[in-house]
Amino acid sequence: MTTQDESHSASLPQQAAGAAPTATKRPRVQWFAYLYILPAFLVIGVFHILPVGYAIWISLQSGAVRRFQFTGLDNYIRALNAPEFWSALQTTLFYTLGTVPMTMVLGLGIAYLLFQKIRGRGIYRTIYFMPYIISTVASAIVWAWVFDPRNGLANHALALFGIPAQQWLIEPTGVFKLIGDGLQVSVPSWAEGPSLALVGIMIFAVWQVLGFDVVIFLAGLGNINSELYEAARIDGATGWQLFRYITIPLLAPTTFFILVVSLIFSLQAFNHIYAMNRSAAQQLGGPLGTTRTLSIFMFQALYEQNRAGYASAIAVLLSLMILGLTLVQFRFLGRRSENG
Repeated sequence: MTTQDESHSASLPQQAAGAAPTATKRPRVQWFAYLYILPAFLVIGVFHILPVGYAIWISLQSGAVRRFQFTGLDNYIRALNAPEFWSALQTTLFYTLGTVPMTMVLGLGIAYLLFQKIRGRGIYRTIYFMPYIISTVASAIVWAWVFDPRNGLANHALALFGIPAQQWLIEPTGVFKLIGDGLQVSVPSWAEGPSLALVGIMIFAVWQVLGFDVVIFLAGLGNINSELYEAARIDGATGWQLFRYITIPLLAPTTFFILVVSLIFSLQAFNHIYAMNRSAAQQLGGPLGTTRTLSIFMFQALYEQNRAGYASAIAVLLSLMILGLTLVQFRFLGRRSENG
């Protein structure tokens, strides 16, 4: 017994010495796989990364094109010290706050109604989505005619309710001040709100983008398990309770996506503002600069004042605002949307 134990114990070191540690092999790099992402990388690099870098370089220059002079951060300091910049930022915030929440609320309500089993819902979905795919400039020109002070349909609609005709796209007075004057209530200057001209542009923006929100919300509603609604109905849940405790929480990722995209688009709004200003025979950003957003302000600095460096600095500041706002949304709302 002892002899067998000694021989067995003696063989263990020999087995341990003979067993060499297996070397871990590194994963083999498949270099040809990079060929598949090369086209996308070239497109992103040429049309996104290089233009951004070039815009930042121009923002540090002053002078005419091809005769730039390096001035450092002078364009940024000049923009941040300009009252016109902060006025344009205020107009941009008015426009964003007046369009994004309204569009999302209406889009969710309409999508929830169109998700029900009603006759002809496919036709209704198409009707709501049509404004989004129509040319922005063409539809903006039509809406500028709707807001025409003399023969526009908007004033004819107001006349049905006994409301006097408005100047709409050529009215620089704040909408809350106009309402206060109609009710004979004094409104302080800080509470006058956006101009009626900007409100007209907001109405068009809500009409145009509403179809996009409706379609995205419909896609989110389609991903909700119908068995949850059936179980809740068996337990006696009402229609509002189904919407409040099932639909809204499970639509959180979809709502978060629409919020991020809508804010980015609204902060960059330009085409329809430009078209409606021109159609109303107004100076760009008019009347009295009350429809001059940051995008319009940047356009004027580049094409009307021929200040490429200054315009690029405004563009970079706007991009940083959008980036910061997007990061804040992902930081505080991203996890909540994932958790429902």
